[in-house]
Amino acid sequence: MATSPGLTTPPPIGPASTGLSSKDLGLYAATVFAWGFSWIAIKGQVGEIPPEISVFWRFVLGAVVMHVFCLVRPIPLRLSLSDHMRAAGMGLFMFSTNFVLFYYGAAELPSGLLAVVFSLASVFNMFLAFLLFKQSINAATFIAGLIGFSGVALMFEPQIVATGINFDALKGLLLCTLGTLSFCLGNMVTASNQKKGLSLAATTAWGMTYGVVFLGLFSLARGNSFAVELTVPYIASLFYLAVIASVVAFASYLTLLGRIGSARAGYATVIFPVVALSVSTVFEGYVWTLSALLGLGFVIGGNILMLRSK
Repeated sequence: MATSPGLTTPPPIGPASTGLSSKDLGLYAATVFAWGFSWIAIKGQVGEIPPEISVFWRFVLGAVVMHVFCLVRPIPLRLSLSDHMRAAGMGLFMFSTNFVLFYYGAAELPSGLLAVVFSLASVFNMFLAFLLFKQSINAATFIAGLIGFSGVALMFEPQIVATGINFDALKGLLLCTLGTLSFCLGNMVTASNQKKGLSLAATTAWGMTYGVVFLGLFSLARGNSFAVELTVPYIASLFYLAVIASVVAFASYLTLLGRIGSARAGYATVIFPVVALSVSTVFEGYVWTLSALLGLGFVIGGNILMLRSK
């Protein structure tokens, strides 16, 4: 973590380059594997503790790690008032709302399918970047998004309609889709921050801090206790999610966002469902159907096309 150069301010968001450097591939792999294993850890957080409390403590730890990192490097943490508002936007969309919705959705879905829904980020990123930043959508990128979206639909089909319409699964799908949209709105705030030349590390540290504030206020309004389960699975999953899935993965992903563009960076979220579903197969008994296998082929094919698009 302390040796990662990716936490300095990356180049502004712009048209993606035609190829990926070794650093890009390293960031891509770090994102895929850190987040690929995070979904089973999220399932370990779902239970008696309200989701907003679990997310609160996740980002308390994550924010502390990020602030310490900035102090050690050293990376200036001082921001202007307007830049604090930008960091607060990251906190609202990326480090609070996104995860609370996913944790609630996790009660209804296998962990691997949470990652499948999140893979829609590549498509949302593409259209949001077009709407907000006027980034063009070329034919190959558009087709890649459609192929990836179709693959997600095929992989999710058995969960929804295999034995009749499962309304609990539909609820989980809706919550996770809204969570993905929130994450992508956070991507757009991050893209704007990077275009302005703000420090990725500083804005992430403050974004996590503001996320903690929002989660704390929401939890207080709901009258929740801030106590957690003092069990090995809960505490282990909390530390994994706080350090690896939050700090390391977000640093890698947000740096990648600035280097290769939001659409191609977002497609990392299409690859890590393969990791997550493999983990779910081992630990949760996820059953691979023909449509799920076909969907996986679409996801991988769309990912290859997206990465090769200009």
